[in-house]
Amino acid sequence: MDALRSKLAEEVLATKEASRTLAQLTTHEKNILLSMFVEELRRSANDIVKANEEDLKLATKNHDRLRFDHGRLEMSIREVEQIMTLKDFVGEVIEETRRPNGLKLERVRVPLGVILMIYEARPNVTIDATVLALKSGNAVILKGGSEAIHTNRAIVSAIHTALRLAGEQMEGVDEHAVTFIDSTDREVTSELLQMRGAIDVVIPRGGKGLIDMVKQESRIPVIETGASVVHMYIDEFANLDMARDLAVNAKTRRVGVCNALDVLLVHENVAEKFFPMLSEGLKKSSEERKHPEVIVNRDGDFDTEFLDYALTTHVVSSLDDAIAHIDEHSLNHSECIVTESEKNAELFLTRVDSACVYWNASTQFTDGAQFGLGAEIGIATQKLHVRGPFALDGLTTYKWKIRGNGQTRPQ
Repeated sequence: MDALRSKLAEEVLATKEASRTLAQLTTHEKNILLSMFVEELRRSANDIVKANEEDLKLATKNHDRLRFDHGRLEMSIREVEQIMTLKDFVGEVIEETRRPNGLKLERVRVPLGVILMIYEARPNVTIDATVLALKSGNAVILKGGSEAIHTNRAIVSAIHTALRLAGEQMEGVDEHAVTFIDSTDREVTSELLQMRGAIDVVIPRGGKGLIDMVKQESRIPVIETGASVVHMYIDEFANLDMARDLAVNAKTRRVGVCNALDVLLVHENVAEKFFPMLSEGLKKSSEERKHPEVIVNRDGDFDTEFLDYALTTHVVSSLDDAIAHIDEHSLNHSECIVTESEKNAELFLTRVDSACVYWNASTQFTDGAQFGLGAEIGIATQKLHVRGPFALDGLTTYKWKIRGNGQTRPQ
């Protein structure tokens, strides 16, 4: 254990040191670094996909979340290229004032510092977290799950090659700016979570079990992301054709994502007509897109993020009943109302206390790119610092710069 602590401490302190120089890079320099990262990802594409195939062979579940073929890799690369075009928030003056005593105050955005990213299954998070951290001037420690260990190793190899090449051209670029914890040992995670001071913030991205574990064990400030029980409420005034299409899309477009539908609430006045329409829509989607049929359970599990072709339905007697159900079972991620009643919609949007609340739109839009933010590092479900999809601006904090000319404070 002492040897483990010593090795981890050495790696984390190297990352901390790298974060100080990384924070000084210009936007142009950071974009050059990301362009080199893109080149290495494309050069290493076959190795990354081959490594992913090895992970898929060993996996017993979550194949959709784990799969990282050439198409998904190219999607991630395009997101990196988009992030290169986005605004760099570091150094932005949020506000400036001059006090009556002549002091000039500026509130300026700065990087968080060192981010510990703990995540499960999805290899694209390795790319997203790295790119968003570097663009916002942060160093990052990556602790992925055992399911994607081969894929993550291959991706990080490309990242480190890009960092080495960039370091030969630009002062301040250090390979330790991205540290990969190449271990699946739970004890390693527990040790990292005690390193308050060396690590500035931890972001868990995965299921409720992972997030709860991090919250309970961490001495480092936590930004909660990911876990969800997503609801859609079909109001008595809904356009039922629209409701069917939205429910099918929210459930089946991708099932292994945190914005996929889990619980469908239906007003009792339209339930008898709507449920056959829903069954027809789900069956048609299965046949056309060749995915498994969705297992629909009436009054089944209300508290599970399925991440699979499963759906719970429940009949409610009113809008109030629907909102009360969501209040009891939601994890405050994404919820939707389908209705033609503006009054009911506005009540739902106001009263439901989740990060993203929809009216007549699929919950699968809860995504940084869809919100115009670029790839997100996660969907924050808490209320402090950031909420909903958070990306570059959410990876910054601020400091005050105060300029004077000899002012002293009166006794």
